[in-house]
Amino acid sequence: MSDKCKTYYLTTPIYYVNDVPHIGHAYTTIIADTIARYSRLKGIDTFFLTGTDEHGQKIEEAARKRGKSPKEYADEISAKFKELWDEFEISYDKFIRTTDPEHIKGVQKAFLEMYKKGDIYKDYYEGHYCVSCESFVAPSQLVNDELCPDCGKPTRIIKEESYFFRLSKYQDKLLDWLKNKKPILPEAKANEVIRFVEEGLKDLSITRTSFEWGVKLPPEINDPKHVVYVWLDALFNYLTALGYGSEDESLVQKYWPAKLHIVGKDILKFHAVYWPAFLMSIGYELPKKIAAHGWWTRDGEKMSKSKGNVINPKEVADAYGIENFRYFMLREVPFGADGDFSEKALIDRINNDLGNDLGNLLNRIIGMAYKYFGGNVTSKDVEKYFSAELNEAREIVQNLEETYLWKMQIHKFLEELWKILSIGNKAIDTYKPWELMKNGEEEKAAALIGLIANLLAMVAVNLHAVMPKTTQKIAKALGFEINEESFKNIMQGKLLDDFTIEKIPPLFPKIEKPLMKKPEVKKEEPQNIITIDEFFKVELKVGKVVVAEEVKKSKKLLRLEVDLGEEKPRQIVAGIKEYYKPEDLVDTYVCVVSNLKPAKLMGMVSEGMLLAAKDDEGLALIRPEKPKKVGTQIK
Repeated sequence: MSDKCKTYYLTTPIYYVNDVPHIGHAYTTIIADTIARYSRLKGIDTFFLTGTDEHGQKIEEAARKRGKSPKEYADEISAKFKELWDEFEISYDKFIRTTDPEHIKGVQKAFLEMYKKGDIYKDYYEGHYCVSCESFVAPSQLVNDELCPDCGKPTRIIKEESYFFRLSKYQDKLLDWLKNKKPILPEAKANEVIRFVEEGLKDLSITRTSFEWGVKLPPEINDPKHVVYVWLDALFNYLTALGYGSEDESLVQKYWPAKLHIVGKDILKFHAVYWPAFLMSIGYELPKKIAAHGWWTRDGEKMSKSKGNVINPKEVADAYGIENFRYFMLREVPFGADGDFSEKALIDRINNDLGNDLGNLLNRIIGMAYKYFGGNVTSKDVEKYFSAELNEAREIVQNLEETYLWKMQIHKFLEELWKILSIGNKAIDTYKPWELMKNGEEEKAAALIGLIANLLAMVAVNLHAVMPKTTQKIAKALGFEINEESFKNIMQGKLLDDFTIEKIPPLFPKIEKPLMKKPEVKKEEPQNIITIDEFFKVELKVGKVVVAEEVKKSKKLLRLEVDLGEEKPRQIVAGIKEYYKPEDLVDTYVCVVSNLKPAKLMGMVSEGMLLAAKDDEGLALIRPEKPKKVGTQIK
């Protein structure tokens, strides 16, 4: 980011209120808070937005299960997010909720603008819909013909009237933006989005009639049974938070476009494809950067409620301190990669990085300053004796922002800072101040202590965005306060004024044993156990394939007609095209679930399901060992 930048607008995603905050939410928010604090320290007018996403079918259903209204349920969960961020002292400027009246007005304004432009039209949608992800899934993307490729949960087939956004209209403009402006960080993630767009964009269904919990269409359109698609609703929070759609849009003029949207990798497509297309439609400038981070596991395992290993960020912070937790999260994993949380790794970071490298270096010069010079520290002869070490540290500092921080390589930013601490520890071991004093080289010994103090000051002002309270303690011991002026002076190479170093307790007492309660590993109960009575409700019959043909426009489906000894053959649509040719199936016997509720696949009714087995070597139909009379029950 250029030093000429006057304003900096950054956002977290707005978190979906289907559950309480977890470590992934904390990770995203800590990253954003760190960038916001650093930006402010540089003197940049910064606006940091976070909040909650509260509409959609999933919220409506979750509330119903708990006997609450959607608004009551959303109020409860949204409050938990805000309370946690306040407890963590997250420095957000606004906490937005998609149930805020101002937000709803802004969404309706945007919808109407796109409608009047001709980018929204009315039609019918029929296809697979994932309630969990609140998104439609193309047939070619389904897993086993029904499962969502993102979350693995079963999709629903829905047919309903819908308004559509002409996403296909913006395909070329999106590709030009993605390829030439390179807005996605890390850059490796950009290739996935570019491939998605190049495969061809279809117009996007942007309203629902199957549930009510959402933003109603603008009154001017007069179609009250429709609510706005939750993702269109949610994405516009980045503009409505600044007053878009209100009488006062001065903050939009001041801060837009966003310099940085921080998101999880699972929602990158929505932010890097749908959102910029919406902005193009209403004539607004596109965001400068969209940064997508990875997911967290625990001790190498995916976190889940059933395993009882979901990490509550408050429990970690309560046990180890919020600032130690912040440091660990940002240092432990490269941005964009998946991370693994283990208590052992956290303890190692606290004891080694923070305790040994940082805290011990400060303790060493406090001890030496009082032993040799009554606590007085001077920078007078640092350049004279230790210009090589000083210049090496200055070079590291000058590269921190553009090379690492603004490119979201925060783990590398911290690694580079720790190289400055290494310079300090090495200098003490190399020059041995106790020997300098013994040999009468008091001036050089004083300069060495002054060198270490200045190295610690360089680290403190840059680490301040990650550990604000801890670094103010370090600065106070070194005779200064971290603020915009001191940051500027130290970054420009100015040395500390003479001061008397303050004795302070160790900042990072050594941790000898884990402090958190061990997760109660829940015994894995066998899944999907049914009784014998339930089993006998399933009717399995032998059938004979009399017709088999490919389903056009489908990579997976075949349309079969199967004789089950009934008045006419059953039509069964099966996802076996990759494993069987139609001509090889005709006149062969199959096993059929015959009392399954009919379902629609690619617009065709399927009146049963074939039994099959699938492993790494492919799929095979389950067949009777010998031909049997069609309609014979399998027992």
